[in-house]
Amino acid sequence: MKWSELVLGTGGGTKMIEGITTGNETEALLPLEAPTESAAKEPQKIRVVLVDDHPIVREGLRKLLELEDDISVVGEAENGRQALDVIEETNPDVLLLDLKMPGMDGITALQTLQHNPRKTRIIILTASEDKNEWVQAMKLGCSGIVVKQTQPDLIVKSIRKVYSGEIWLDSHTTAAVMRQFASPQDQMSGGSGKAGRERSPLSAREREIVALVAQGYKNKEMAEKMFISEQTVKNHLHNIFDKLGISDRLELALYAIHKGLHLAQEKT
Repeated sequence: MKWSELVLGTGGGTKMIEGITTGNETEALLPLEAPTESAAKEPQKIRVVLVDDHPIVREGLRKLLELEDDISVVGEAENGRQALDVIEETNPDVLLLDLKMPGMDGITALQTLQHNPRKTRIIILTASEDKNEWVQAMKLGCSGIVVKQTQPDLIVKSIRKVYSGEIWLDSHTTAAVMRQFASPQDQMSGGSGKAGRERSPLSAREREIVALVAQGYKNKEMAEKMFISEQTVKNHLHNIFDKLGISDRLELALYAIHKGLHLAQEKT
């Protein structure tokens, strides 16, 4: 049952599969940053703000989230401009943000929030199938993308995962973002995204570092885990970026998910 069925009473629908491997329900979770210090000290409710121009959507989400003991809806808004005011008033942990809204849309709100010192993490919850908007939202700092056809339990799970510092993408959005991150040369040659950009194979050490990046390790943490210096980690990352033709850790983490490197590391 979809989250909208809580209000509309409809049934059916297709099941969303987590992860990017067809036929497997593996999660595509990319750690973004560690949870806040206050969150680590003691359990507390995740404070959520809902932003959507349709009241029935906000009502359905509120009813869904009110069933969870660890989540509290602390505010609502019907457009991006109102959302900025509500964030200022409530300082939420997570913002569920629609893209298509009158007045100020989700992308514009994201651009404004880039300059906000608050640590609110943002999940795009949208019916839009515009992959360019998804990629733009990721580059503007959103922590997850959830399409409105998603099962209710996955919406709840995405909130918890993003709150803990991870990036949330399901199979549909992960594949789309991977394709959009591919260079024009890759797309024209019919290659498979970043796989076509590899200039030389990664060494075993480099693959280990890629896996740790996808799991959210910072340079210092990787150095301690691998018994090497932090500068050596930086040197490895420089070589990896050059070999793969990528420019940042988000793209590297997406590459790791696409290649399954994060799963290989977890099994070791």
